[in-house]
Amino acid sequence: MLIYSMSVTLDGYITDRAGGFGWSAPTEDQFRFSLAQVGELGAYLCGRRLYETMLPWETDPLMRRTALGDAFADVWAALPKVVFSRTLDRVEGHAALASRPLAEEVAAALGATDRDVSVGGADLAGQALALGLLDEVRAFRDPVVVGGGTRFLPPVAEPLDLDLVETRTFGSRVVYERHRLV
Repeated sequence: MLIYSMSVTLDGYITDRAGGFGWSAPTEDQFRFSLAQVGELGAYLCGRRLYETMLPWETDPLMRRTALGDAFADVWAALPKVVFSRTLDRVEGHAALASRPLAEEVAAALGATDRDVSVGGADLAGQALALGLLDEVRAFRDPVVVGGGTRFLPPVAEPLDLDLVETRTFGSRVVYERHRLV
């Protein structure tokens, strides 16, 4: 199954107008939940910006200051990643640059594991959505309105039917929504 999962504002943005996402810092209960979800993945496909944002979890010892940080860094570092970029010529950690079109990379990632695969970054997830490759959309809806930035999902030509299969509210009032495409 191919999953798209990100934190999103109430008005539908994953970053604000300046590219920031400080409003999405998880509480301990949400961090534990996310750690468990990432631990269930067999691979992660991402764009350059998300790859660069997450790279410190593989390279920066300061990310391991707490037991939870250490556990997440271990899980993230072990997870195979495919990075889609037009500007990078090399990547670090347990990552490889994509060399094929998105549909082929998704098929290869899914074929290499018996676990779910996640796609991260709004642009890449939007491409997967347009190609009909996404099976689930997971949103960590933060109680904040930022008024602009990077959209969680792109505009679509036709409405998409979703089935809400799970919700959960964290102590921070973040609401997790798990939707299956039908």
